[in-house]
Amino acid sequence: MTLITANLQAVRGRIVRAAQAAGRDPASVALLAVSKTWPAGAVREAAAAGQRAFGENYVQEGADKAAALAALGLEWHFIGPLQSNKTRPVANAFDWVHSIDRLKIAERLSAQRDVHLPPLNVCIQVNVSGEDSKSGVAPGQARELARAVAVLPRLRLRGLMCIPEPTADEALLRSRFAALRTLKEALAADGLALDTLSMGMSHDLEAAIAEGATIVRVGTAIFGTRAAAGPVAAV
Repeated sequence: MTLITANLQAVRGRIVRAAQAAGRDPASVALLAVSKTWPAGAVREAAAAGQRAFGENYVQEGADKAAALAALGLEWHFIGPLQSNKTRPVANAFDWVHSIDRLKIAERLSAQRDVHLPPLNVCIQVNVSGEDSKSGVAPGQARELARAVAVLPRLRLRGLMCIPEPTADEALLRSRFAALRTLKEALAADGLALDTLSMGMSHDLEAAIAEGATIVRVGTAIFGTRAAAGPVAAV
């Protein structure tokens, strides 16, 4: 058994235990393996261990890996900040975008998505902790943005994403995740058919699952400490 395979098994075990502790079906929580800065070979290894969904933060790196591993039929999620001049490759190389934080980005993704591809699944990133350095729309502005994104062609609004500030305060962390869940429920009450809460990472996935996460984004606990950014290694 390889290290990545063992790590995947350990993370899946954590997800099962956290879901059961919250009275949830473990199958309701999907694992997104965050492979940014790791070579295509590491993704191939994880795929051989049964992992199908991978998250990338950098446009060109992610698009290159998706192309190199196209034969594996993997699901690719863009989870990093997205500039308007880099939307075209994301619109067509990825299956999901988690980091919509302004209408201009969503409009460009909608216009640039190939009409022959399925709709691009998107989430709105919400800055639940109000950090100036953090991407994401303010909670009070999320409803207006969600309504605008939901009607764009070639996009499918799936839900919300957040990255709370790092903290050892479990109660504070839970409150951040709970705020995103409450916002999703409010949007659903407005008639938006949302099914996704993308929240929780290697260090806090249990708290996120307890508050309703449907996708947890895990990198370090699967692949190890981040590799130095650079060209994508050969498959």
